[in-house]
Amino acid sequence: MSKNPVKITETILRDAHQSLIATRMPTEEMLPIIGKMDEIGYNSVECWGGATFDSCLRFLKEDPWDRLRKLRDGFKKTKLQMLLRGQNLLGYINYPDDVVEYFVEKSIANGIDIIRIFDCLNDLRNLETAVRATKREGGHAQIALAYTLGEAYTDEYWADIAKRIEDMGADSICIKDMSGLLLPYPAEKLVRTLKASTSLPIDLHTHYTSGCGSMTYLKAVEAGVDIIDCAISPFALGTSQPATEVMVGALEGTDRDTGLSQTALKEIADYFTPYRDQCLESGLLSTKVLGVNIRTLLYQVPGGMLSNMVSQLAEQGAADKLTDVLEEVPRVRKDLGEPPLVTPSSQIVGTQAVLNVLMGERYKIAPMQTKDLVAGKYGQTLLPMNPDVVKKVLGDGERITCRPADLIGPGLAKYESEVAPWKQQDEDVLSYALFPQVAVDYFKYRMAQQEGVDLTKADTADGAYPV
Repeated sequence: MSKNPVKITETILRDAHQSLIATRMPTEEMLPIIGKMDEIGYNSVECWGGATFDSCLRFLKEDPWDRLRKLRDGFKKTKLQMLLRGQNLLGYINYPDDVVEYFVEKSIANGIDIIRIFDCLNDLRNLETAVRATKREGGHAQIALAYTLGEAYTDEYWADIAKRIEDMGADSICIKDMSGLLLPYPAEKLVRTLKASTSLPIDLHTHYTSGCGSMTYLKAVEAGVDIIDCAISPFALGTSQPATEVMVGALEGTDRDTGLSQTALKEIADYFTPYRDQCLESGLLSTKVLGVNIRTLLYQVPGGMLSNMVSQLAEQGAADKLTDVLEEVPRVRKDLGEPPLVTPSSQIVGTQAVLNVLMGERYKIAPMQTKDLVAGKYGQTLLPMNPDVVKKVLGDGERITCRPADLIGPGLAKYESEVAPWKQQDEDVLSYALFPQVAVDYFKYRMAQQEGVDLTKADTADGAYPV
């Protein structure tokens, strides 16, 4: 065992299957193997948050809180980790501070150890409440910086924001490369910059979309990165993470040897291989997401954003306009203050680029999300926005400069009142707050289950028992 081993966070129970099979892995598929996963020696297992919450309720008809409790029961030694979108929690709007605080409290109470918290604009004001709540509840607060390219994202920017994160009281920093844009040598430089700026541990998270992930990790490891996010091989590569076993093998015998056993990892891989085969056979796992997408490097567009734009253009019978739209994306992004391209800013920029091309006039139509971004309702962009675009999008509308959540009053009591007819556990109020209609559909389904209704024969016309 080396004196300075690289630690590995395993993503198979969250981001790996979110990236490859749209977060459709059911809890029952996870439970038989977690005893063996607990023996591996991972830094942590990422198993909750992101899109898992919505997917559990909407598609799998599972209670996400119940999943977390079952995972916690099985993992006796290993820390459990989740992804949280700052003031957006796991939804797509800013929530009141009291809801954010309660969500963090219940996440930790139900078994989460490490909360990775990020904001689509890297606006640290949108992370303050979640970080404070995590620390108060005894959790590990990891702030994730959405990695992006652009003239404003200099070494000085990354060094300064790392210092500010340490001053906020965070326990570690994650470089969140959601698009696979971070290349090997820039990764080495970025890790060295952060290491010189902060004493906090540095975690690197990337996706294999551009084909560079393993090389990027290797150069980051040489530069001193502390943790890398990997996926066990059956659900690695493509739009997922680099493979756990490959990185363990690459570092074996070096001064950064992970110390993990390839024999033990093979057992984990062997367990998930039949499920991967099943997903391929059913079409849930498409071979399209398993290759290298060179457009990621050419246009710096995340894979999910690209697929959204392709489908939007196809719906309008304008598939031939894709190149025009891809060339419009950096122009729109610059107009809007050069935000990182991650949910929801990537969808906002992508949709606006599509509309600009289809309309033949830039910003002739601006959706509400574009207006909200321009108005400051998502937070502060790093660069100022194009004043002509601001005028065209907002007209005489008002822009805000405060932390967006400062304008939102407490909301927990209202959600408690509305969910009362369905509530069976404290956590139900949070499921409802995040996804009201989806949660109610699930609560109806749960009640029918408890009453012994045969859900395979139930009349689903009213949406009461969506199976």
